[in-house]
Amino acid sequence: MKGIIRTKAKHSLRIAVLLLGLGAAAAASAFSIEYGSDRPAELAKCDRMRYTGQGEQASTCYAALLNQSADERIQAEAARALGDYKTANARFKTAVEKFPEDAGVRTRWGWLFLDTHQAQDAVQLFLEALKIDPEYAPAKLGLASVSADRFEDKARQWVAEVLDKDPENVLALLLVGRMDLEEGELDKAHESLAKAQKVIERDMLPPLELYSLLASEDLLRRKPEPSPYVQRALDYNKNYGQIYETQAHFYIITRRYREAIALLERAVELQPDLYSAHAELGVNLLRENRVDEAQQHLALAYRGDPYSPQIVNTLRLIDSFDNFDVARNAPKPGDAGPTIITRLRKDEEPVLEPYVLDLARRAIATYTKSFEFDLAEPVVVELYPNHDDFAVRTSGLPGIGLLGVTFGYLVAMDSPSGRPKGEFHWGTTLWHELAHVFTLEKTSHLVPRWFSEGVSVYEEWSTGPLKGRHLPISWFQALKENKLLPVADLDGGFIRPTYQSQVIVSYMQAGLICEYISGRWGEDGIRGMLTAFADGLDTPGAIKRALGVTAEEFDKTFDAYIKDQFGGVVASLDGWQKSLGDAHQAFEKKDWAAAEAKAKRSIELFPDFVEEGSGYLVEARAAEEQGDKAGMLGALEEYRTRGGYDPDALRKLADTLHADGKRDEAIAVGEDLLLVAPLDEELHASLGDWLLEAKRPKDALAEYQAYAAMKPHDQAAVHYRLARAYLGLDDRERGREELLYALEIAPHYRDAQKLLLEIVK
Repeated sequence: MKGIIRTKAKHSLRIAVLLLGLGAAAAASAFSIEYGSDRPAELAKCDRMRYTGQGEQASTCYAALLNQSADERIQAEAARALGDYKTANARFKTAVEKFPEDAGVRTRWGWLFLDTHQAQDAVQLFLEALKIDPEYAPAKLGLASVSADRFEDKARQWVAEVLDKDPENVLALLLVGRMDLEEGELDKAHESLAKAQKVIERDMLPPLELYSLLASEDLLRRKPEPSPYVQRALDYNKNYGQIYETQAHFYIITRRYREAIALLERAVELQPDLYSAHAELGVNLLRENRVDEAQQHLALAYRGDPYSPQIVNTLRLIDSFDNFDVARNAPKPGDAGPTIITRLRKDEEPVLEPYVLDLARRAIATYTKSFEFDLAEPVVVELYPNHDDFAVRTSGLPGIGLLGVTFGYLVAMDSPSGRPKGEFHWGTTLWHELAHVFTLEKTSHLVPRWFSEGVSVYEEWSTGPLKGRHLPISWFQALKENKLLPVADLDGGFIRPTYQSQVIVSYMQAGLICEYISGRWGEDGIRGMLTAFADGLDTPGAIKRALGVTAEEFDKTFDAYIKDQFGGVVASLDGWQKSLGDAHQAFEKKDWAAAEAKAKRSIELFPDFVEEGSGYLVEARAAEEQGDKAGMLGALEEYRTRGGYDPDALRKLADTLHADGKRDEAIAVGEDLLLVAPLDEELHASLGDWLLEAKRPKDALAEYQAYAAMKPHDQAAVHYRLARAYLGLDDRERGREELLYALEIAPHYRDAQKLLLEIVK
């Protein structure tokens, strides 16, 4: 037991109450290895039985210690090993009170909290242990483990502190090896694992975790399967399903979900009570849209681990599917492309489905041509009005909070109602995610994260519904501070970022790399990279084969490209920020002339900035307040041209254009708005009216049907509008029917009466 003989107690007793409600649960057979030399002999004896697959004997051994030991610390560890978390918590609480100077008991209590998915409380206990003993390695490794699970760079700092004092600390070496494998640094990982192997073999320590990571290294190196380390692990413990679960983890973080499912199925077949593997299997089956199977494994996982938020929330998510409509939309006769399956909430499906299908079919047609790849399966598109449901759908992935995610042929994303008005452009998000379907499937999911994201970002800018590069200030700040990564290391910026905005900066860098490749080598350069990745090459190998340069040469020329593209903006960044800040200050003071002048200056310095707070919006409002309609229109039109999509600004532009008799231009802006705010009922009504004026009754009918599906208050007006569209299509019977509905609701509706009279005549 790591430092069980030393301890101290302070305010951590409050944490004890958090576990008091935990009942005794069947012990999940997943376990970690105890490498500390200070593990009490009586516990080590039970541990050896457990490690070698003697489950019943180990349980008997732990039970005897729980009932007979006089040391509460040993009782707590025995109860934890048995899965009796309530008893373990009570014993740890007593031990902290009895041994207040023991850093070890707090650390061990922290691991109990990690067993029950309460990481923040575990961190609190690890920190308390370090207050008692600032050099206590097990507490530092506890903190490192939490950070590593969250894909935080802080993990490496904690591990480095341990290895500086003890270069042979096995747990630290294994943790470094795991993180290196996750980041694709296979040679570095092998070096750490080799050091750990030397110590494990010398001291005759249990090798199971080592074998799992070495087998995972073989998997990532694409060596022939199965790895010899799999058999070594099973020779040591014939029931060790974790050997497959660990390998599956590395498939999952590299988005190879089908291969992960196969390994997880082997894990639970070998070890049926490996509840963590059941949970991962359920989540990944759901990613493949195998909902019923997913629910079965998650239900099994819940029985053994009812404390897992991931399990509970995913089961609730599946239950919520009763509120969704699922529709198979085969291509029309004569049309190309796959079937598209939509999963939309029932109250949004009548409005959203036509727009989702239209955009998805356009994206798929574009990508089929540009990537020279035909999809082999239906594409599933899910939109979640509740962002928390979507967040559950994406659980287990590293990175920032996302708008959308792709699991092979399945795309899940926020619905337009899942975010505040105007916060995201759902059309661009869907376009981005559908590009992932192609890059993943064309490469059998071997494409590295950076390139798949880069292609999707580049396609947003170049072929998507919202043209133009959209680069946040954090990108320019990183550029100014020389924080870009070499292309060979760019995956690390997504997986384990070292500064707050690095993930979004990495997205932008990846997109610009793909823009650069396309500009210099054409679409053949992008396709060549994908083919190289499909053949198993890493980033330097793919660049050399597809582009004919080394990764180092590529970095140099790309750096020159970036300086040419953005050097001016970076040089004027401080001046731009000051001008924009001054514009907003003048705006707040209603000094419209000054606001307009400062806004124009900010636009001169950085004309592509159309994000929140854009100078174009300040200029437009200031011009309007001064009675300069032409100035307002000019600012809004330039804002839209460069990719601005604030819905209020675009609606102002559309209404003004229509009022000025520029109906077709107003319609174009309205159609852009549908990809931002498709659940705005007044937008559908106005756009339908404008389309009808433009002699486009079929398109007008679609807008009126969306308007009707949103159940606006004035139902008579809804039916009247539908009638006009049907009459425009020469469907007099349907037109007459809708007019009668309108007059049934509002018998004195003059416009409906007049139109009905015209039909009768």
